[in-house]
Amino acid sequence: MDGDRKLNVKHHSLTGRITLPLMYQAFRRVKRNRGAAGVDKVSIDMFEANLADNLHALMGSLKRGTFQPLPTRRKYIDKGGGKLRPLGIPAVRDRVAQEVLRQLLSPLFEQLFHDDSYGFRPGRSAHDALERVKELQRLGHRFVLDADISGFFDNIPFRVIMQGLTHVVADGNILRLVQRFLRAGVMEDGVVRPTTVGTPQGGVLSPLLANIALNFLDWHLARGGFRFVRYADDFVVLCRSARRAEEALAVVTQKLTELGLNLSPEKTRVTSFREGFAFLGFDFGARSAQMRTKTVERFKDKIRSLTIRKHNLDARVIEKLNAVIRGVARYFVMSFSTVREQFRYLDAWIRRRIRCMKFKRKSDHDNWRLRIRHIRRMGLAFLMDHLKPTEGG
Repeated sequence: MDGDRKLNVKHHSLTGRITLPLMYQAFRRVKRNRGAAGVDKVSIDMFEANLADNLHALMGSLKRGTFQPLPTRRKYIDKGGGKLRPLGIPAVRDRVAQEVLRQLLSPLFEQLFHDDSYGFRPGRSAHDALERVKELQRLGHRFVLDADISGFFDNIPFRVIMQGLTHVVADGNILRLVQRFLRAGVMEDGVVRPTTVGTPQGGVLSPLLANIALNFLDWHLARGGFRFVRYADDFVVLCRSARRAEEALAVVTQKLTELGLNLSPEKTRVTSFREGFAFLGFDFGARSAQMRTKTVERFKDKIRSLTIRKHNLDARVIEKLNAVIRGVARYFVMSFSTVREQFRYLDAWIRRRIRCMKFKRKSDHDNWRLRIRHIRRMGLAFLMDHLKPTEGG
């Protein structure tokens, strides 16, 4: 594995660690994460109905090395702007098997990953990554390589993933199982298509495999003396000068080419805090950190879907709205965020949607019929209530 923390000890006997308690633990995690059925149309509830037999059979096939994953079921989600993100939905039994592999492999790689990698790692979060960006800004790193890898999850070469794995894992059965998941194919419109590159977004194992692949880039940047913050395939390199940021662009481009990946020319640029850049849902400026315009629009789309005028306004609607509102507030209220004006605008916009839903029309006169204090009594959460007097810009 790339990096100063390369370990000389390879792990040979991971298959022996597949036990029944681990199988049950993996199932509980899969159940907690929910998710739809895969190509076999077996739901989590259906799998659980015969849980003991299913887990015993699955454990046996994993330990013998006879397990064969099913193709993932293709599903698309709206990214906004008319773009769709492809997901691969594995069968429930495959999700359990992937979770078993993840629990076996993750502890081995955690000690190899760079400290400035934050995505899908225990004890780390997007908030930690954002705080690190602000810390580097305070230390004088005000120029930024804002990088975007073209179709990362769909284009990771299998050889890069397996190279990272074989540096640490010498258990042939485990390596073959990972290869089978990578090559399981995808079913779309009833047709199974083979997979020769990539790891499907939606797979339990995919985030770990992505981190293993990009760990090569992380340590290459670190050896070059660059400061960066990475969350999965979303990363920025922060520098003290524009020239150094241009050097970072050349270094990243070269390393990604070696890995069989490419930067998106349209979405990659050298910029600065003064000029602004986007990272993990925030638009950063020299003295600001606001919700991205795209993020605001996605939030409004969710609110629109819950406040359709022809539907009735009731306690269930308020409950669903509150879940969305509080989720956004929890994410965007940080010590450095400057979202006060955005929150004030969005609160007023949500109240208009509530009034339109209740009175089945759009009229400013309804502001007097359903005042703010009445909306509060209905139990609606306000974004502004999550800001302290000194927070939010």
